[in-house]
Parts: sequence; C-alpha cells; structure tokens
Amino acid sequence: MADTFKIPKFASEAEEAQWWYDHRDELTKAFEDAAARGDMHTGSAARLARERAAGITPTTTIRLDPQDISRARALAARRGLRYQTYLKMLLHEALQAEEKRLGG
Repeated sequence: MADTFKIPKFASEAEEAQWWYDHRDELTKAFEDAAARGDMHTGSAARLARERAAGITPTTTIRLDPQDISRARALAARRGLRYQTYLKMLLHEALQAEEKRLGG
C-alpha cells in the first residue's frame, strides 16, 4: 500500500478527511490485496513481535514536562551522557530502589 499511495500534506483536518473519503475504495482494495498476500504485518503489534523475536529493546513513549527535559539534558551533559540514556539510568535506579523498599 505504501508504494501505491502518496499521502499528501493537508492544510486542514477537513481536507484530510475528504482525501481519505475520496480514496476509500482504493484503500479498501489495497488492504484486501495485502491481506490476501499475507502482508498485513506492518503495524505496531507486528513490529513489536519482530523486535521481541530479534531481542530488540522495546520503545516506550512518555510525556515529560519541558522543564524536566531541560534539567535532564543539563545534568546528562555534566556526566557526558545523552539525556535519554541519563533518563533510562535514573529510571533503572529508581526501580531498583523501589523493589528493595518493597522487599521484592
């Protein structure tokens, strides 16, 4: 399907809705064809299954206050780390401490 359809940038939600509506028959056929070929494994659940099978660390998304991100960036830089690495380290340490606290 990705090879067939070029999804344009839309100026508004109404324009996007109209585009999807106008192309509904083509999109339905593309999905049906993909299902018939066994190619319906490109979504999030399929990606997660492939990552688990390959031993890839799963990705998670959380919303953080911009000030907290700024603080994490500054503190990480002082340690010579990327802020994502620093946040993972902090989370890992906090989880270990909580397990110890709860006896578990």
